[in-house]
Amino acid sequence: MLREDDAPDHAHPHPHPHPHERAQASGAGETVTIEQKVLAKNNLVAERNRTWLTDRGVAAVNMMSSPGAGKTTLLERTITDFGGRRPVAVIEGDQETRLDADRIRGTGCAVVQVNTGAGCHLDAEMMQDALTALSPAAGSLLMVENVGNLVCPALFDLGERSKVVIISVTEGTDKPLKYPYMFAAADLILINKADLLPYVDFDVEECARHARSVNPAVRVLTVSATTGEGLAQWYDWLAEQR
Repeated sequence: MLREDDAPDHAHPHPHPHPHERAQASGAGETVTIEQKVLAKNNLVAERNRTWLTDRGVAAVNMMSSPGAGKTTLLERTITDFGGRRPVAVIEGDQETRLDADRIRGTGCAVVQVNTGAGCHLDAEMMQDALTALSPAAGSLLMVENVGNLVCPALFDLGERSKVVIISVTEGTDKPLKYPYMFAAADLILINKADLLPYVDFDVEECARHARSVNPAVRVLTVSATTGEGLAQWYDWLAEQR
């Protein structure tokens, strides 16, 4: 098992055709077949990951958002505030650089950076490699910061327990309608940067209604990683992930 400091950056271009690749070069039937094969293989690995995590009592939370929604800042504060309740480890997904992993490492948290290269999301094989490198402690909380993207990450099961979608108030109120699959897949939606609400045109209640129109059971919390608003409810939700 690799130690965290020994873990390499994993530069993973898609090893198999991405579901959206070749769409213009092939007929609809062929494109659907490619997508089904890619997702079927991914789902098999995801189930192995899920079994591995369950056997160790590790709760993995897949955090997804568009770029700039504040995932890393939220993670930093969550690690600092929540770490006393339960061990926390982090898998950082980005196309390039170790910048976010370095920020997380500054909190003292164990972290592995996965660089996807041209890839626009983490997949189950990348998750498997990262788990081998990170080896999260039994009973811990594993936070996975996916690549900033509101489309592809929703398609790829990593073997996680829960999916969290973060949207910031600097984005459009109608994001859940524009990216319905992402919000339909969510177990929890965090509306972040609530401290900026007086300065932007964003309707929290309308955004929540849009989210529930595609995912009626989803829970929606309004938070600010900067001021701490709403974070107690976020931490309580995390504590329930077993």
